[in-house]
Parts: sequence; structure tokens; C-alpha cells
Amino acid sequence: MGTFKIEGGAKLSGEITPQGAKNEALQVLCTVLLTPEKVTITNIPDIIDVNKLITLLQNLGVKTEKIAHGAYTFQADEVNLAYLESEAFKNEGKALRGSIMIVGPLLARFGKGYIPKPGGDKIGRRRLDTHFEGFINLGAKFRYNKEDYFYGVEADRLKGAYMLLDEASVTGTANIVMAAVLAEGKTTIYNAACEPYLQQLCKMLNSMGAKITGIGSNLLEIEGVDKLSGCEHRILPDMIEIGSWIGLAAMTQSEITIKNVSWENLGIIPNTFRKLGITIERRGDDIYIPAHTEGYEIQNYIDGSILTIADAPWPGFTPDLLSIVLVVATQARGSVLIHQKMFESRLFFTDRLIDMGAKIILCDPHRATVIGHDFKSQLKGIHMSSPDIRAGVSLLIAALSAKGTSIIQNGEQIDRGYERIDERLKALGAKIERID
Repeated sequence: MGTFKIEGGAKLSGEITPQGAKNEALQVLCTVLLTPEKVTITNIPDIIDVNKLITLLQNLGVKTEKIAHGAYTFQADEVNLAYLESEAFKNEGKALRGSIMIVGPLLARFGKGYIPKPGGDKIGRRRLDTHFEGFINLGAKFRYNKEDYFYGVEADRLKGAYMLLDEASVTGTANIVMAAVLAEGKTTIYNAACEPYLQQLCKMLNSMGAKITGIGSNLLEIEGVDKLSGCEHRILPDMIEIGSWIGLAAMTQSEITIKNVSWENLGIIPNTFRKLGITIERRGDDIYIPAHTEGYEIQNYIDGSILTIADAPWPGFTPDLLSIVLVVATQARGSVLIHQKMFESRLFFTDRLIDMGAKIILCDPHRATVIGHDFKSQLKGIHMSSPDIRAGVSLLIAALSAKGTSIIQNGEQIDRGYERIDERLKALGAKIERID
């Protein structure tokens, strides 16, 4: 059921609660490999990528029990390391990019970690150097089989080290941190990522007995410990989904309340949407967006020059929301330059928006200028395909605001990151259905 049929133009209303954060889940689920004791994790999103990782852990011998919706217990007291060298693992591991984050915990606790070259979104080159350079700094030996694209690291005992990361990679930082918590001595990581999800990982590890300081900064210090214990951990609401619902409300000129968003972990996301002219009200821990019946106007810089919205490492604007911002700008008053720095293929989905009637100039693989319609010209429904998770939901938002019927194929890409998206949008009044 990978195809969505959308009848655009309907006004939406009501409340929506964001799912648990996908990016955090893919990190914290891997921590269960660091201890033989039971770990309980709640607010886990029921999405394809996370479910694949849970299955991978089960195949590794991790005992899992679903105790409620989004809540599981995990116990890695009988890990099957032989599975790591099986053909089944080579096939299953490469189907999920998040599988890379099992390597750090396995290396730390068992002295070896293997992974096939992982897949995921087709959004450009996503190198793994930061991960493996960090493991090598901790004393691991690296090997790579070019014939079947299989990576491996091994060490009798990891030893703490000082390292300056060549990039503030979120998954790279997470992997190195999970390896370092059981290393001998002190590890210092400079230019570490400091996203809320990485902070959550560090707090969870500390609750298991790790000794990590500098959480929330780009300088982490880790005193290695001999063992970790079990814990209970709750995943944050997904900031990318929250940004998606802000964009949905604006594009469909709908009145929507987003519940329990964890405002303190949203960073500059609300203000970035405000720069597009979107009214965002804080009501307790909720976000209220009124119906923008008069549209919304993009701010210029104070000297009158065109606004540029670019991605950057936290606390900068997350690259996962640039696709949403671009779509929202197609119906704004004014123009904006979108600068996607990290991934060279992430803006190619703009061809579909242009087919729908949007005014977009793709300057190069990293930059696009959007000239807003101010709702004077409605986008039109078309047949299209979802190239990746974030572009897919952006096209879905465009289709919900468009005139006529849209068909979005390859909807499994959207399901990789958004839980029951069709059911939840229907509850707001959207006309969307899955078709064969």
C-alpha cells in the first residue's frame, strides 16, 4: 500500500500529537546492547525504519517485549555475535541507515562490530568516516571488504582518547559516545554534535551509570566505566514532524493545535517559520497555528535584501525541515533563497513542485529561489513519486493544498518516518487514502 491519493483544497482543523522522535529512537535503541540488564523505552514511533531496527536487534538475540503502544522492554543478555557475519545480516543491515549505530555499542561491550554499507534516503553522499575514525582513535582496528561493502572494527579493550571530529555528525557523535562509555580512561570529543536527541542519548547513558559531562555543548568528556545497568527512558516528540504540521497548517490555511511539543527542545524552528510570516502561538507546551486566511509574508533582512534560510549543525536550522520550508514558501508573499548545504540531491524534488505550478528557480544542487504565489494561484494536483522521507511529506503537504487530485507513489518512503500519517491527517479533515 505504497500509494497515496489526495484530494486537495480541504480546510483542516483540530489537534494533532507528534510521534516520538525517529532520529532519537534510532540512537537510544542501540544503547540496549551496552548492558545485559533490562531497558525500558517509551514513546517509540511505530514507523518502518524504527521497526526494522527493532527486528535487527531481535535477530541479534536481544529479547524484546512490547508492553504498550510505543513502549518496549529490551534485554541483551544473550547476544548472538555469529549473526553479524551471516548473509542475513548483510542483507538486513544494509536496508537501514540507522544500523550503523549498533557498531559502537557492540565494539565497546564485545570487542567487535560489523556492518554492511547502509542504505536509507537517496539524498546524496552520507559518509561514515567520522564514525570509524572515532573508533580508531579509541584503539580499534578497522577493516573493509570492498567486494561486499562490509565494514568491521575490532579491539581487545578500547582506551579513552582526545579527538576533534572533522564534522559535527549526529550519528557519528552518538556512535563514538556509545563506544567511549565503556572505554578505559577519559575520552574528550570536541566538535561533537549537540542536538536534543544526542543530549537525550547522553542523559540516558548517564542514567545507566555512564559518566558524561558537557551535555548540550560541542565538548563532551566521558569517563569510562566497567559496566552499565538497565534504565527507563522516554523519547522526545519528533521536532521534524512538529515542523511538518506547522507547514501543513500554513499551506492549507487551517487552524491546528500541535500538542505536547517540548518547546524547550525546538530551538530556532518556531522562529524560522515566523520569518516566513507564519503566526505561531505558544499555549503551555502546545503550538497553536491560526488559519492564515490573509496569507503570510516572508520577512526580508533589515537592509531589505532577500531572506536566506540555510541548514546548519544544531543549534542551527535542521536540514530535515528545509523541504517543508521550501514548500511553505511557494504560497507566501515574497521570495526566499533556500540553501541546503549538507546533501546535494535533496532539492531535486522541486521539479515536482514546478510541475504543480510553483515558481522555483533551482540555482544548483544546493540552492533554490522560491517566488511565492500569495495564494493567488493554487497549485494543481499531479501524479508524482516520493524520493525520500522529507521530500515525500513535503509533496504530500503541497498536494493537500492543491487543486484537484494528486497521486503520490513510493509512499513507503513517507511511512519510514511518519506514523499512520493518512489516519492522523484524516482526523484533521484531510481527504487522503491509500490505494493499490
